[in-house]
Formats: sequence, C-alpha cells, structure tokens
Amino acid sequence: MSIPPVPPLATFPLAEYDGRLARTREAMRARGLDGLLLFAQESLFYLTGYDTSGYVFFQCAVLPVDGPITLLTRRPDLAQARDTSTIQDVRVWYNAEDANPAAELAAIAAEKGLKGARLGIELATYGLAAANWRTVEREFAGFATLEDASDLVRDQRLVKSPAELAHVREAGRLADLSMEAARAAAKPGRLSGDMAGAVLSTMLAHGGDLPSEQPIVNSGPRAVYGRGVLGAHVLEPDDQVLVEFGASHRRYMACIERTVIIGKLSDEQADMFRVVRDTMEAMIGAIRAGAPLGAIDAEHRRVLDATPYGRDRYGACGYSLGATFAPTWMDVPPMIYADNPLVMQPGMVLFPHAMLGAVGSRRAVGMGHTVIVTETGCEVLSRLPLEPLIA
Repeated sequence: MSIPPVPPLATFPLAEYDGRLARTREAMRARGLDGLLLFAQESLFYLTGYDTSGYVFFQCAVLPVDGPITLLTRRPDLAQARDTSTIQDVRVWYNAEDANPAAELAAIAAEKGLKGARLGIELATYGLAAANWRTVEREFAGFATLEDASDLVRDQRLVKSPAELAHVREAGRLADLSMEAARAAAKPGRLSGDMAGAVLSTMLAHGGDLPSEQPIVNSGPRAVYGRGVLGAHVLEPDDQVLVEFGASHRRYMACIERTVIIGKLSDEQADMFRVVRDTMEAMIGAIRAGAPLGAIDAEHRRVLDATPYGRDRYGACGYSLGATFAPTWMDVPPMIYADNPLVMQPGMVLFPHAMLGAVGSRRAVGMGHTVIVTETGCEVLSRLPLEPLIA
C-alpha cells in the first residue's frame, strides 16, 4: 500500500498521526470494536489533522479496526479535508430536501464490511446534534450494534506529546502578551470591548489563532459572572474587570484569568486577592503525577472554606485543556472537582483557577493559568504574578 503524503497544511509530521491511529486501533481491539464512528471534530483533528468548522452540519469519519479511514462531509469541506488531513478517501453528501447523510454513512459502513459489527460512536460531542443522532440510530438499527465510545480518543488526548506541548507553551506565551494588552487598554471612559479587542489582536499579531471561544471581559458588578455577557460596557474610575480567555496556537489552548483594577484597590478586594492567591498557590502545590485530580479541588475548598469567602466559591476549580473547536476552549471531561479519581500523568495540561464573587458587595477576584503536569509537580506557563493587575 502506498504511503499517503503529508498534507500541505498538516500541524504535525505523518509519524505523529500514524502513532495516534495505531493507539486508537489498539484501544478499539481491547474493547472488541470493529469500527469507530468519529463525530468529534477534536478527534478528527487529533487523528488526521483535519481542520474545519463543518462539524456543525452532519459530518463523520468511519474508522475500521483494519483498513483506511473514510470521511463523509459536505462539498465546502472537500478541498480543506484533502489539504489539512491524512484522509485519502473523502466522500461528499449534498444538501437537498430529501438528503439523508446518515443513510450514506451506513452505506460506507456496509462497503467496509461492517454489517453486523460492533461499532463505537462518539455521542458526547458538539459534532453530533440530537436530531442527527436519531437519524443515525434509525439507519443503523438492525445493521450494526452501536455503543458509546466518546472517551476512546478523548482519553488518549489527555496526555500531550512533546510536539503538542510545544504548541501549548507557545499558547501560554500568547496568553501573557494578550493579558498585558488587556491591562493597557483598561482606561476609564473606554469600553470593555476595547480590552477584548486588544486580547484578540495581540494574539493574532504574534502568530496565534482565533480562540475557540470569545474572551470574557466583565467589568463593574458584572465581574461576578462566570461567563461572558452581551454588550460592551463603559469602564469606570475605580473599576474592576474580570478577564479570562484562552490563547490559541494551532488549536491548542492555554487559558489565563486575572482581575484588572482601574484606579484604587479597596480594602475588601485587597483581602480577596490575598485569599485567592493563597488558594491558587495551594492548588498548584497539589498538582503532580500520580495524584488524583480531586486533590486540587481539595486544596481549593480547604483554603477558601476557612475564610468568610467560602460561600462564594465555585463547585469546581478548573479543567483539562487541549486542541479544541468552538463553542468552548474547555477540553472536558475531565473537570477538576471534589473526589475526581482520575490520576494525573506527566504531559496533561490543566487550567486551575480560583474565582470569588462577593454576593453582597459585588466585588470579584479571579485568578488562573495553564500548567503542564510533570513527575514532581507542574510547569506553570504564565510569568504574570498572582497579584491584581493595576491599570
């Protein structure tokens, strides 16, 4: 069989993709699976390099335990699939009133001799809407046995290779530069959108990519929110701005969270900063290979619950990061929450963060940054101190 060429827009060398596919097939055999229906765009990017937003429609790759992978997608993604991925067999379905891509997917599976087979399918993904799942379930009924294998590729993606970590570290550099640009843009009378714009323009100007989710830039009483909110807001004198975002380099994300203070820091907020810094330092100290992920949240709870701010803490304190696509930069599961038994391994990339939003005063402080798990601890990817960023 001829060796496929390296696609011109590939992120990694061919050997990296070959190794990932081999490990995936080994995991399939261990589960007794004859094939895998790949709906998660993150899986397709990881296994083949395929880069697109076309997963918002019906798109799936059929990976037999033996034999070549086949992608079923729409016509706008044909050239992109060929240029970014190692997939040699790309099939196209066309929009029409009677279009049924699920039936075309079943036909591809039949062509590969998978009738009566046990097939894994990725259900826990934005790439398979419930309506599309119902059509797949109907077309495969009586043809093959489908079982949820959403974790099969995802679990492999948790531990990053040296080549992947190079992109993560570059994303960490971009995160610092972009956070500093956000602080420089924080001036009374300007809009919070100016800070978000500074984040994105800095990221792109230094070789990064658009992140898989918009930056969170919440000022004033909105700083207690844990998500972005509609509309830009005028920055006030003596204002607070909660800034959180993921910087992206070749889809690999590094997140950072800081609180920018415009003007004077209040006594209450100075105390909150101290508590959040102590919490973050304790959480970072719990990160090491061989320890359970829940140990990080145990420190998060221990420190915060010993203060008057314990009632304001979140129920989880971070998550895994990787190469992700919209709508989120979070590469989950896993989340970092109490008693999570997942054992940390060298090469895992995590975003631990501590967030306080005082319900009464509406004062907020959030801090967090990306780390790489090592044998003895972790490598912190931010050089910015765990202190308020005074604008």
